[in-house]
This record gives sequence, C-alpha cells and structure tokens, in this order.
Amino acid sequence: MKTFGVSPGLARSQRGTVLLISLVFLLLLTLSSLSSMQNATLQEKMAGSVKLRNESFQFAEAALRIGESAVQRPDYSLPACPTVTTCAPPPEAVTLTAAGPRSASGVTWVAVSGGFYAVQNFAMTTDPVNVRPVAGSQEPEQWTLYRITGVGVQGGSRTVLESVYGVSRRIMWRQIQ
Repeated sequence: MKTFGVSPGLARSQRGTVLLISLVFLLLLTLSSLSSMQNATLQEKMAGSVKLRNESFQFAEAALRIGESAVQRPDYSLPACPTVTTCAPPPEAVTLTAAGPRSASGVTWVAVSGGFYAVQNFAMTTDPVNVRPVAGSQEPEQWTLYRITGVGVQGGSRTVLESVYGVSRRIMWRQIQ
C-alpha cells in the first residue's frame, strides 16, 4: 500500500491518535450536555417553586378577604379575647393542617378553598388610628377591632397574612340636662 505525503513509519504510529482525540471530544461534549440538562432541571424546579409560592399567597389573600367579609355582616359577633395569650397572633398558623377550634390560641379556623382563616376580637375603641370621622357627626362611633389571619397552602409552600379590620357601630349618647 502506498501512502501519500506520510512516511510509512509515521502512519503506523498515528493509527490510535485520531480515536483517542475523538473520544476526548466526545467526553467533553457529554459533560457539557449533562451540565446543560442539570441547569435546565434546576431552572424548572425554581419556576415551579415560584408558582407554588404565588398560588399560596393568592390563597392566603383570598382567605383573608373571606374573613373580612364575614366580619362585615351586621349580625356578626365574636366575644373579645379573654387573655393576652388568646389575643396574640395564633402560633399554629405556620403548621395548620385542618380547620376547627384550637385551645392554645382560642381561635376557630375556618377552611376555605386553598387555605384557612381565623378571626380574633382583640379590642374596642372610640378613637382608632387613621380613621376620619364623618363630617358633621356629633355621635361617637364604637369600633370593634378584629385580627383576621389568612393561611394559604399550595404544595410545599405556606403563606400567612394578617389584617386588622375595624367595624364601626354608632353609639347613642344621651345628654344629661
């Protein structure tokens, strides 16, 4: 066999070099592909986590609004918290899995779609902060302040939101003459 441009001794010594170089390139290409796949998988997990967190927040917000609309009903009444412990934010909100009354915090959790809410009557006042009186009104208003806690659960994500909601009731004062 005749080789062109390469001496016969040199051709015999280079027979495995091309195979070795192609295997090294194949290995580098495989490592690059694996790294890209791991990166794509990580990004997909992160996007799923953000989606669950957003849904959890939306469920907590919806639970909060449902609790606020329950307090707005004219026939709604809830006894005031008897102790400081039962007026504190309910600690079981971060581990809650089912609706119902809790003896430690004194609240009753109500299940709603995607979460729970609880209401606490923690104060009554005639002078709430940042509330403008009705113009020309001489009658004071009695305000009942409620803490509403909404919990949203979606997948492994949990969001706890709280709001303080004031409900006004007119007080009829009699002037002593």
